[in-house]
Amino acid sequence: MTVALVLHRAGGAPVSTVFRRAPFGKDDPFSRHREIAWEGPDSMISGRVSFIGELEVASFPHIETIVVVEGELTLTVAGEAPLVVGPQAGAVIGSGTSLHIQAGSRVRFVFCAAGCDRPTKRGLFPLHADANFKPTATLPAEVLLSPSPECRSDKVFADDAAQYLAGTWDSTPYHRIVRPHRMNEFMHLLDGNVQFAAPDGGVLSAGAGDAVFVPQGALIGWESRDRVAKFYVVQSARD
Repeated sequence: MTVALVLHRAGGAPVSTVFRRAPFGKDDPFSRHREIAWEGPDSMISGRVSFIGELEVASFPHIETIVVVEGELTLTVAGEAPLVVGPQAGAVIGSGTSLHIQAGSRVRFVFCAAGCDRPTKRGLFPLHADANFKPTATLPAEVLLSPSPECRSDKVFADDAAQYLAGTWDSTPYHRIVRPHRMNEFMHLLDGNVQFAAPDGGVLSAGAGDAVFVPQGALIGWESRDRVAKFYVVQSARD
């Protein structure tokens, strides 16, 4: 099973991940621009987009978290001030949101999207590195190979119908055993470096500016030696 898929490397360095150009359903506003790296249970996908132009979307057809890695993307909900999203920033778009999308020059972003037949949260929700962090539970002692870390999170979006959560998270250093990943997880690292360990002893390194996706069930370990901060999306896939 794939341990982790690299969606983007800081500075635009090449990645070995295989992408396929395909829309996410018939109403996908980015249908001509979307490159999918992973698609799995509960209609979740993750990948990258390169886009320039304008789009008027009467009802966004799914939930989507985007993190810009190059250029600027302007997102406008009727009656609200435009949200300009540049590198190291992002936004979550709720399913059913009426939205104007504009990029005057080429913009590149990574994404994690999920279908949602009965959306419970519409609107546009910014992601910022300077998040409003609050303490969260640490990891169970039985999976740790180091002292327990101090973890914090700023959850900005939750749609119960899709079991889709997104926000910003950070943690002090820790080392964790290789174990099945408990959920589908997209992460864009804002600070620090992580060594993701595979069962065969291989290691995937990711640092600030990199984006990866880890499927639920993937056997993967974690080791960080300094503070790590990331934008995240998680979804517990149903069998």
